[in-house]
Amino acid sequence: MNIFVGNLPFTTTESDLRKLFAEYGEVESAAIINDRDSGRSRGFGFVELASDARANDAIRDLDGTTIDDRTIKVNQAKPRS
Repeated sequence: MNIFVGNLPFTTTESDLRKLFAEYGEVESAAIINDRDSGRSRGFGFVELASDARANDAIRDLDGTTIDDRTIKVNQAKPRS
């Protein structure tokens, strides 16, 4: 399952995302989305977990938690339309 993680501190790295979600199983991918022009983080990213059940656990447990004084939003990623 692909998970959207929003309102991240701009200093968050892909490695940080992997560590955050690792306790929920195998992290297949983790990506921080960067601004095309400046290369700076846009404050959100995506994590893909192998197990849908564990991904739902991660969404439930991590949504609304705080990283570096920012309350993150965690939910199932919706396909672009």
